[in-house]
Amino acid sequence: MTCAQAAKTSPLVNEFLRAGKAADCPVIDAHAHYGPYQGVYFPKPDGAGMLEVMDRAGVRLCISAPHAALVEPRRGNPVIVEAARAHPGRFLAYLSVNPNYPRELAEDVAGLDQRDSSIVGIKMHPGWHEYPLSGPNYAPAFEWAQANRFPILSHTWGHSPTCGPQEVRKVAERYPDVPFLMGHSCFGEFEEAIHLAATFPNVYLELTAAYRVSGLIERMVAIAGSTKVLFGSDLPWFDEHFGIGCIIMSHISDDDRRNILYRNAERVFGIEPAKDA
Repeated sequence: MTCAQAAKTSPLVNEFLRAGKAADCPVIDAHAHYGPYQGVYFPKPDGAGMLEVMDRAGVRLCISAPHAALVEPRRGNPVIVEAARAHPGRFLAYLSVNPNYPRELAEDVAGLDQRDSSIVGIKMHPGWHEYPLSGPNYAPAFEWAQANRFPILSHTWGHSPTCGPQEVRKVAERYPDVPFLMGHSCFGEFEEAIHLAATFPNVYLELTAAYRVSGLIERMVAIAGSTKVLFGSDLPWFDEHFGIGCIIMSHISDDDRRNILYRNAERVFGIEPAKDA
């Protein structure tokens, strides 16, 4: 299907091709970061710069974990809470946890009972921290999330001993009430990730980097369903416009596109729908 053919059959595609975004499609980026990162140049890593990118791409809000929080949570987590306060309605926060500091992790998770309202999920990065997703140091986070039906976004990657599909299966079976987002959809083992999302009601596919694989979005929708797929970009690592374009031009319905681009995130994270959507 060409762009012209798609535009004729889809009002949403037509609007994106005409204007680069659609006013009635308030995109939510469920996998973003914030701030600089050692050794990598980002031209727009902070609030004003990220908002410029988001506005160009029609992104209503980002759910973000600062790079600093992935290394030192107690230094980095307040950064995104401050950004959410400074830019109401544009940023929400993940509480990032580091399993290599288990006492602090347990204390920070316990503090979620009195959390700032901007914190809507927990962020894990087993690959970065070189610690398995199913390991005991992560247990306080999973147990709190299980008791409170609180979303967790974890980095996942194919053929990884710390965050591959087998690790995802372990935690999905152990914590069935945790809405669990597979960041990058176990990149490189996509079929296994799709099967997990289709099998477990609480497991979701997240599209960061995966959206660029030809035909993958269509396969996710056909097997797991569009209600099990969420848009994410890794902003400021990748351009949101490109990722949104991959979804918009996929051979799926407008209803599927809307599920992926914002409706699923609204449901999973308890975000109030935009008034004009």
